[in-house]
Amino acid sequence: MREIPILESARLKIRPFLPADLPDLFAIKQAIGWVNAAKTAEQQLLAEADYLDWSVRNERQLAQLYQPPYGDRAVVLKATDRLIGSVGLVPCVDVYGQLPGLGGQANALATAEVGLLWLIEPAHQGQGYASEAAQTLIDYAFGTMRLLRLIATTEYDNLASQAVMRKLGMTIERNPFPDPPWLQVVGILPNPHP
Repeated sequence: MREIPILESARLKIRPFLPADLPDLFAIKQAIGWVNAAKTAEQQLLAEADYLDWSVRNERQLAQLYQPPYGDRAVVLKATDRLIGSVGLVPCVDVYGQLPGLGGQANALATAEVGLLWLIEPAHQGQGYASEAAQTLIDYAFGTMRLLRLIATTEYDNLASQAVMRKLGMTIERNPFPDPPWLQVVGILPNPHP
């Protein structure tokens, strides 16, 4: 089994999501605008419930298949046991060879990378929780999983996410090509102890 254990930092616990997390997770995603505004609130909640159910089952199934532990994990304050966000590892397939540090080729082929994601509710942003949660997962990914590198992606105007990338020690790369339009800014972090 390749399940990630519950990880802890000074202020946070990073654990698998539970079905009971649905109301808090949905509220967080509503607060940051990560819901489909074209759907009713009820439809949005049902979609989030489906996602959470998949997330819980995905963690168990991937572990049973000895596959990488892809997916979001709950970020919980240790002091209050309150869910404040998520952090996780995700498969990322794109033309990363377009980035200067990974080749800078206009006709790059798509490659698979392990992506790092983080999401913290607005009331807890700006307090270092995103970087603390991400660093805790990075330490596990590099130390225990022995991954070669991690990447994180964001938009040109998401300066807060880029600040977290810098705090984590990532090299920030801007895609010099206009396509694909979603591949704008990528943080790259190699394992310091390969």
